[in-house]
Amino acid sequence: MTAPGGDAGEPRWLTWARELQAIAQTGLTFAKDPYDQERYQRLRSLALQIMAAGAATPLEPLEALFAQDLGYPTPKVDVRGAVIRDGQILMVREASDGRWTLPGGWADVNQSAAQCVEREIREESGYEARARKLAAVWDSHRQGHAYAHPYTIYKLFFVCELVGGSPRPSLETSEVGFFRPEALPELSLGRVNPAQIARMFRHQREPLLPADFD
Repeated sequence: MTAPGGDAGEPRWLTWARELQAIAQTGLTFAKDPYDQERYQRLRSLALQIMAAGAATPLEPLEALFAQDLGYPTPKVDVRGAVIRDGQILMVREASDGRWTLPGGWADVNQSAAQCVEREIREESGYEARARKLAAVWDSHRQGHAYAHPYTIYKLFFVCELVGGSPRPSLETSEVGFFRPEALPELSLGRVNPAQIARMFRHQREPLLPADFD
């Protein structure tokens, strides 16, 4: 496991394929010449074939995924909320893999990042929380997460204050609980890792600690 700020050591084929796809999408956005458009389409196709072969996954879902992207390629944004009460941190069990994570998910349009993390906490855990501090902005591919995602993802971690509500699982979560740092449950490592949780406890103890970033 790589500590925050380290290098995830993801396969180089994925790094290369992701960059090729971004070059292709940029070209398709700005190129006017039909021959250039055709070349960029071919470049995108090759990038997706590399991803599919490297990840041993069907090509069609990747084609559908990237077909939704328009304009200049930019990272996706994931938000995570660290709600700490009496030395314990709020976690939810993901229905998809049965493992635990900090509440969070993709940021939505028409909401600030703070509003997004507050909504995710409410929807996934039943608790009401208020974002108090942006503690970290991390590139998921440099954080040792246990998955190879085709997108570049920026993960925004907020320290949040519990203000109300009660535990209530959702369609995406099956359990809700608070855990001490020395007794964490099995983590959904594609979403959060132990080093990140430890860092959230430190941010909660030291409110003036600067935000972390890669």
